[in-house]
Amino acid sequence: MKNPLAPKWLEERDLNSLDPKIWPRTAKRNSQGELEVGGVGVRELIRRHGSPLYVVDQEDFEARLMQTKRAFSDAAQRHGTSAKLYYASKALLTSDVVRWVEQAGLSIDVSTGGELAVALAAGMPGERIGLHGNNKSLVEIGRAIAANVGAIVIDSELEIERIASVATAQGKTQAVRLRVNSGVHAHTHEYLATAREDQKFGIAISDVPHLVAKIRSHSHLKFLGLHSHIGSQIFVVDGFIAAAERLLDLHAELLQGGDVPELNLGGGFGISYTGADRPMPIAEMAERISSAVANKCQQLGIEIPKLAFEPGRTIAGPAGITLYSVGTIKDVQVSDAGAAATRKYVSVDGGMSDNARPALYEAEYSVAIASRTSSATPALARVVGKHCESGDIVVRHDYLPSDVAVNDLLAVPATGAYCFSLSSNYNFLTRPAVVAVKSGSTKVLIKTETEQDLLARDAGLSEGTGN
Repeated sequence: MKNPLAPKWLEERDLNSLDPKIWPRTAKRNSQGELEVGGVGVRELIRRHGSPLYVVDQEDFEARLMQTKRAFSDAAQRHGTSAKLYYASKALLTSDVVRWVEQAGLSIDVSTGGELAVALAAGMPGERIGLHGNNKSLVEIGRAIAANVGAIVIDSELEIERIASVATAQGKTQAVRLRVNSGVHAHTHEYLATAREDQKFGIAISDVPHLVAKIRSHSHLKFLGLHSHIGSQIFVVDGFIAAAERLLDLHAELLQGGDVPELNLGGGFGISYTGADRPMPIAEMAERISSAVANKCQQLGIEIPKLAFEPGRTIAGPAGITLYSVGTIKDVQVSDAGAAATRKYVSVDGGMSDNARPALYEAEYSVAIASRTSSATPALARVVGKHCESGDIVVRHDYLPSDVAVNDLLAVPATGAYCFSLSSNYNFLTRPAVVAVKSGSTKVLIKTETEQDLLARDAGLSEGTGN
C-alpha cells in the first residue's frame, strides 16, 4: 500500500537504478555498487574534497552545450535564418565554465558586473557577451562598453540615456536590445514567471515604439531588436510561441522606421528533476519555436530575423549532482487525512545554504544512496539540512532504502544549475567546493570554503582593526 504522505506523482522504483532523464550521462554504479561520475567514485571525491560537494560531469556539460547549440542552429537554418546562443551564466558560472562555453562556440549572458568580470577574466571575447539587468550601474555599463560587449539589454527608459551617455563619452557605438514584457504567462512557479505585467522586468508593449524611436535618435546606439523572457523551468512551447508572435507584430511595426535585425526569445527551458517531470526535448522545442516564427513572419510579409536564445538550466542542470553525508535519521509518525503514516527524516551535512530552490520555489528533487546499493524495502523519506529552519529541505518527497544509515553518502541529481549560484553562508556554514570530473580525472572549479575564510571577512577579527 502506498504511503499516504507520498504525492500522487511519486512512484516506487528500483532504488539502485539511475534514471538517465535525471542523472548525468556518465553516472553509473561500479561493481561494488558505488556511484561513479566521469569515471570517479563518490567516496574518492568526498575523501579529496570534503562533504557536501558539488560535482559537474564535464563531458555531459560540454555535450549539452553542443546539443543545444545544434538544436537551435539547425532549426533556424531549416526556416531560412540563423540562431545565436548565449549561455545564461547565472545558472552556473566559473572561469572553466566560461572556457567550455567559449570553446563550444556559444556566447554568454551576464547580468552583473561580477558575472561580466568572470567572463572577461576567463577570456570570453567582449563581442560574445550580452549584458542584462534591471538596474545596471554606470560603472557596470562603462565596463561593458569598454570591453566591447556585443549587446546590452535595455530594461527601462532611464537606461537609454544612461547607456547612450557612456557610449558617447567613450566614442563608441553600442548595440542594444529592448526587453519587452510580453504579458505571456508561462506555465511555471509564480516567482519564476518573468513576463507578467506587474513585475520588475521589461517594457510594456505599448511603450515600445516610443522607446525604440528614442534609441534610434542616439547616434551612439545601434538597435538590434526586441528581447523577451517569459520565465524558467518551462516544459511546453506554447508560451514561447505566444510571446514570439506578440513581439513579431511589434517587430513588423518597427521595421517601418529602420532595421531590426534580431529577435531574442530568451531562455527558461525546463529539465527533469524527478521521474515525473516531462519537459519537451530541446530539439523539438527549437523546431517548434523556429517554425512558429517563420509562419508568423510569412503572415506579416516580413523577412525572418536572426534569432537569439539564452539557455542555462538545460545545459548546466542535468550535468551536476550534489553529494552529502548522512548525519542523523528519525522516523516521524504523521497523521494525514486521518491515516497514520511514517516519514523518514534523513539529515545531511548541507541544506538550504547549498540548495535554496526547495525553500524558495518548493522545488522537488530526487535522491539516491551513492556509496552502496541496497536490497531493503523503500521508505518514504525527506532529506533535510542542518540549518535552524523547518523549511530547510533538500529533497521533499522521495524513497530511500529503509536501511539508510549514518555516514551513507547521498547524491541529489540535477543540481548543476542555480545551486552553487544561490549558495550562501547561512548559519555560517561554509560553501562546498565545485569539482569537474571527466575521463577519470578531477578538476577543482571552485575551492572549498573554510571557516577561516568566513572569519577573515569579519573586520572585528582582522588584525589592526580598531586597536
